[in-house]
Amino acid sequence: MLRIKKYDKLLLFFFAAIVIGSFLTWAFEERFDPELWRSNPTLRYKMADDIIENRLLIGKTKEEIKRLLGFPSKSAFEGKDNVVYRMGRAPSFFESQTQLLVIVFENNEVKEVFQTEE
Repeated sequence: MLRIKKYDKLLLFFFAAIVIGSFLTWAFEERFDPELWRSNPTLRYKMADDIIENRLLIGKTKEEIKRLLGFPSKSAFEGKDNVVYRMGRAPSFFESQTQLLVIVFENNEVKEVFQTEE
C-alpha cells in the first residue's frame, strides 16, 4: 500500500495552491480592449499590465497610438517625445494617486511604455 508522508502531503498542498492561484490570477486579469479603453477611462488601470507586459505598443507610430487609445491626456509628463493617458485610481486601502500610462517615442515609434502616478 502506498503511504504518503506528512512532508509529501504538505508539498502537494503548496504545489496545488500555487497552480490554482496562478490560474485564478490569469483568469481574472483584464486584457487590453481598445473599445473599453476609450469608453471607460476609470478602468484603464486594469489593462495597463497587459499593455506593458506584452509590449503591445512597442514599435507603433504616434498615429497608430491615437487610433488605438484615443487622444492623450494633458499632463506635466507630456512632452515632444512622449504622450500620457490617465488611467483612473486603482482601489487601495490608502488614498491613491491617479495612475498614468506614459508612452515614450523615438523616431516617431514607441520605444518604452511605463506606468507612474500623477
